[in-house]
Amino acid sequence: MECPKCRGHMRTFDRNGIHIEQCDNCRGIFLDYGELETLTRMESQWAQQQYAPPPAHGGPAWGAPHGGHHGHHRNRSWVGMLFSS
Repeated sequence: MECPKCRGHMRTFDRNGIHIEQCDNCRGIFLDYGELETLTRMESQWAQQQYAPPPAHGGPAWGAPHGGHHGHHRNRSWVGMLFSS
């Protein structure tokens, strides 16, 4: 398969039942019809699991450290982790 943008070679990856084409040259990602909607739905489901409210308990006192997390921490999205391996 040939990349429609740069004419490079395309590779097909199968991640969780979704076929994703990625160009070896420009690294562009191309999806077939309906796959973007599927990825969006899966991202939403993953985010809901990640950000579920913690169980109610007596939290730390005012001004006490919060679970050892220092600085800013950004959770990676499911789509971001799609190509992490």
